Amino acid sequence: MAHVYLSRELTPGAMAAARALDLPVVVHDDLHRPPSREQLLDAVRGAAALITLLTDRVDAELLDAAGPQLRIVANCAVGFDNVDLGAAAARGVAVTNTPGVLDEATADVAFGLVLAASRRLVEADRLVRSGADWVWGPQLLVGLDVSAGATLGIVGLGRVGTAVARRAAAFGMRILATGSRASGDEARALGVEPAELPRLLAESDVVTLHCPLTPETHHLIGAAELTAMKPTAILVNTARGPVVDEAALVDALRTRGIAGAGLDVYEHEPRVHPGLRELDNVVLLPHVASAGRATRDAMGRLAVANVRAVLGGEPPLTPVGR
Repeated sequence: MAHVYLSRELTPGAMAAARALDLPVVVHDDLHRPPSREQLLDAVRGAAALITLLTDRVDAELLDAAGPQLRIVANCAVGFDNVDLGAAAARGVAVTNTPGVLDEATADVAFGLVLAASRRLVEADRLVRSGADWVWGPQLLVGLDVSAGATLGIVGLGRVGTAVARRAAAFGMRILATGSRASGDEARALGVEPAELPRLLAESDVVTLHCPLTPETHHLIGAAELTAMKPTAILVNTARGPVVDEAALVDALRTRGIAGAGLDVYEHEPRVHPGLRELDNVVLLPHVASAGRATRDAMGRLAVANVRAVLGGEPPLTPVGR
């Protein structure tokens, strides 16, 4: 029987919207863990629509398991590197994502990581919680003053990167950025200077990554790029884990080739390089940049709205092209 399959339960509002669709809704029954590959292949059989997450690999095998009646894969994420777009196009299956609705929440966390790593806030928290003796002193946990003319380098000035630039401008930071939007009107109004990656790395006090994961951006930041950064610099990644060579990052952090890092994503997520967990000069989050209540609800509702449109014979609201 045709149905809509959700690989994870969404917010109550998004689930209500899904259950208002004209087809039955089948939801993976574990709120916190994604379906196994075997569960996923079995559950999609006969589905007319899939609402997937970035943890679900949507490839030719999965699309064929669903069958020829499948019309849309609505990825509940702004990224779509988990979906084989070519395989979907070859089978006439629309693919959508959820751009726009999570920009501000992601930018909040990205800039939160900028502040946390630069001012060593998590190190300070651990010190107090440890019960160790401490006393105020002029050298205690000194870090980078982001509001004292520090330079922020934004790698990939898209929607999220621009939202981060707005926050940086409010802190009085000098802003360098890569990407075509770095020369746009809003970027100019924010004082953004377009820069190629080598210059950005060399001049930035903080480098924050906001580019999509593509074959070209895989390990965009590796040993050579980390060496090109200032030894006092901070690296922040809320984009996709494989944009950074994690082993090279561990080496740079251990040897103080760079001063610190703030990460929300990982190269082999949910596995984290064990070297990262051993280091004090890195802040580690469990991929929560979009985890605001309103944001997650908007993401789920947009995914459902894309399904409603396609199943109703209308074009998708936020299609992903090849």
